[in-house]
Amino acid sequence: MNKPPYDKTERVDLSDEAVHWDLGSSLSYGEYLRLPLLLDAQKPLSYEHDEMMFIVLHQAAELWMRLFLHELNAVVDCVQRDNLGPSFKMLTRIARVQTQLLNTWDVLATMTPADYSAFRNVLGRASGFQSVQYRLLEFTLGNKNAGYITVHKKHPEDHARLKVALESPSLYDEVLRLLSRRGYGIPEDHLSRDFTQPYRASKQVAGAWLGIYHNAAKEWELYELAERLIELDHQFQLWRFHHLKVVERIIGHKRGTGGTSGVSYLAKALELKFFPELWQVRTSM
Repeated sequence: MNKPPYDKTERVDLSDEAVHWDLGSSLSYGEYLRLPLLLDAQKPLSYEHDEMMFIVLHQAAELWMRLFLHELNAVVDCVQRDNLGPSFKMLTRIARVQTQLLNTWDVLATMTPADYSAFRNVLGRASGFQSVQYRLLEFTLGNKNAGYITVHKKHPEDHARLKVALESPSLYDEVLRLLSRRGYGIPEDHLSRDFTQPYRASKQVAGAWLGIYHNAAKEWELYELAERLIELDHQFQLWRFHHLKVVERIIGHKRGTGGTSGVSYLAKALELKFFPELWQVRTSM
């Protein structure tokens, strides 16, 4: 009688596999990824079951943001060098990373208000508002606000990194410089300005993008860049919205651990757009 396919006694035959059972002096998987260090970084401060999930999700989000920043800085470099080809792959990867960041909210939403309340007090004033990498992302994408770096004065290296990002041109600033180099009429006060200040939309910039959209075949690179930027902006808005709804679901309208008004504070960012003219031209087309 033939054995059923689910017979638990069967094992994968490794006899013809050239497995390196003895690694010798070679790095192991765990050593290469520094897994002992990584997996020792989860230190709950309470005995509550859900605190481990809370820590892991936030650490995972920071790792995804680490990759996001890596790719985003490379995109900025491509734009500065007028070499858009490689940036499209990087922007595609960023979109996939943003999907992973969105998915973290689905897991966090499995925590009930009672679950979170059981360990929330151990957080003290710790809050995602203090995430250096998130702030670097927003500064690099153009949401500039000098006040945000004040909370990092306790950590000089973090404060210095944020100050550099605050004072540097954003991705969009560099894109507008690229458009200017390619002959589009970008106002001078948009090319050389105080980059610590929030970007203000311009009719001339909107007109430049409209021209690119109307001549997509001729200006395919710039058209493709515009669409990748819209996708990035769209995904960021979705991330903010999911953040707000999960916070509302778990703590309602309580004040955040970092001192913000919580849901009310998060709601203020929902209408923020990094690349405003790219949204405006859709009405004009």
